[in-house]
Amino acid sequence: MSEAEDTFISHLIEMRDRLLRAVLAVVIIFICLFPWAKDIYGLLAQPLLAALPKGGQMIATEITTPFFVPMKVTLMAAFLLALPWVFYQAWAFVAPGLYQHEKRLGAPLVIASVILFVTGMAFAYFLVFPLVFHFIVSVTPTGVAVMTDIGKYLDFVLTMFMAFGVTFQVPIAVVLLVKMGMVSVAKLREIRPYVIVGAFVVGAIFTPPDVVSQFMLATPLWVLYELGIIVAALISKPKPESGSDYVPMSDSDMDSELDRIEADRLGSEPHKSSDAP
Repeated sequence: MSEAEDTFISHLIEMRDRLLRAVLAVVIIFICLFPWAKDIYGLLAQPLLAALPKGGQMIATEITTPFFVPMKVTLMAAFLLALPWVFYQAWAFVAPGLYQHEKRLGAPLVIASVILFVTGMAFAYFLVFPLVFHFIVSVTPTGVAVMTDIGKYLDFVLTMFMAFGVTFQVPIAVVLLVKMGMVSVAKLREIRPYVIVGAFVVGAIFTPPDVVSQFMLATPLWVLYELGIIVAALISKPKPESGSDYVPMSDSDMDSELDRIEADRLGSEPHKSSDAP
């Protein structure tokens, strides 16, 4: 087996071990949370239950839904709790192949990415959900009972969590684009009007058809874009001149130096041949 194949197999083995450790952490936390699965789902459903009229409730339209939906919510909670460990395993696998400056930039970006994703989910849960659900209940026609299926509610919540979690990654994306040289800070400022329009388009696509939730997604997207520009401008500032007196060699100086090295080499060859047996 060649050295390249041996290295490739060792990387695959390490990736498998890191993945198993991450999955094992999620499974262990899931098992620990399993006895409180119904309570965890009740916590997730609280924003909707609080908005329903007195006596309102949620329903299950399928036989297995009352069991599987709380299990899915518990698994999601276990993954969120294990997220720092999961990202650490991914970082430990990737970090040895990075340069030192990439490590210095990568670790803070990974930590910031996790924090921003969780912040986006919290923003949706504590601010967006109460406003959206109260709005939906308030416009419900008279005589219509709002009884949402728990499976449909879970799908809606996961979609909103993903939308806000990904939206809150905008500063990370802006910083990476600037650091990779794909776009300049000046260009980002120039396209600001298009980004604002795009933010409201994204808000209209990924939120319910009401103005409140659209603004609740579009406004943070715009603010986070501005935050990303500020951070990118700070970290991409040119370094001050070191003040050294170094002056690059001219072409003539380089040719003279090469001629001198060649002359020294030719002058040393007779000595080498005379010492040979």
